[in-house]
Amino acid sequence: MLTGIRTDTGLVPAAERTALLAGGYAAEADRTRALHPEVVEAIAADGFARHLVASRWGGAEGSFEDLTRAVIRVGEGCAATAWCASLAAYSARIAAHLPAEGQRQLWGAGPDTAVAAGLIPSGKAVPAEGGWRLSGSWGYVSGVDFADWVLLCAAAGSGEGPPELRFLAVPRGGFTVRRTWDNTGMRATGSHTVTVEDVLVPEALTFARPELLSGRNAGSSLPAHNVPFQALSGLTFLAPAVGAAAGALAACAATLTGRRRTETGETRLVHASGLVHAARHLVEENARTADQGLFSPQIVARSERNAACAAQLLQEALDLLVRAGGTSGLTVGAPLERFWRDVTSATSHVALQYGTSAARSYAAVLIGPPE
Repeated sequence: MLTGIRTDTGLVPAAERTALLAGGYAAEADRTRALHPEVVEAIAADGFARHLVASRWGGAEGSFEDLTRAVIRVGEGCAATAWCASLAAYSARIAAHLPAEGQRQLWGAGPDTAVAAGLIPSGKAVPAEGGWRLSGSWGYVSGVDFADWVLLCAAAGSGEGPPELRFLAVPRGGFTVRRTWDNTGMRATGSHTVTVEDVLVPEALTFARPELLSGRNAGSSLPAHNVPFQALSGLTFLAPAVGAAAGALAACAATLTGRRRTETGETRLVHASGLVHAARHLVEENARTADQGLFSPQIVARSERNAACAAQLLQEALDLLVRAGGTSGLTVGAPLERFWRDVTSATSHVALQYGTSAARSYAAVLIGPPE
């Protein structure tokens, strides 16, 4: 564990309370496609947004391992809540790349500022006096309904020469939200579309995207703020899915009673439990590796491999569980059916596929780079 990373932030025990609260509202959240206000308040009160924020702003400077454990526990109650809790922490980590003045604007009044991030490059920023004028639309911005700020990636330049990709922070009031999220799973994550129309973003509220990718943070020396983006390898999205898969295990086990308890059902349940356990092991290994500051190309490639492998294990586990649960388990709105949709949706994320960089990166470790 790197010096300066705290493991006593209280996030893990707080997550127990959040999991129970979110689990109680999970069916309603799935039906209404929005988290209950009490759940949104719990995410902030229990410390997810502040977990990776610097102590000079009142943040916890916590570990990736504790964050992963806490998100997994919340996911056992409600996958969408875990997703939003995870994004609250990791989006704040991205915002920590802002210059000191930009960080002051976000966290000067307290560390629980809710930040939502649009990671997919979209929109344009053109130079202006004191900063950049930003316009465009960004899809899949999870948690934007209760975000105080959005952090958006855009092509920045004057039109002369190739643009650079930059992140720009915009406060609520500077953006509008189009309610476009209508997915089969993770319905309550509020992953809607953000639109910005010719808003002036001061230079202090921007930073170059390569800083995030490389892990070289000019705005913070904290270990958690100087991690190459790929080294975290899908932790943001995998931890909620692991929690949801654990919830699905419990939901399936609850259906295997009386005449439904068959040898075939038990075998599928046990097989699925092993797959979920293996996926959790891979995810927690990635978190520990990030905490230890191990970022060689070989280790980063292994983390990418771990993420893609864990996603596939979870998909296979849920397939076994829905077959073990039978027709009753797939009743619309039943816990097992909801977890199945949530895990399917979460593990479909582009960051968790072998076909992105995971296969190429680890293939180079196993057999050397291509000629």
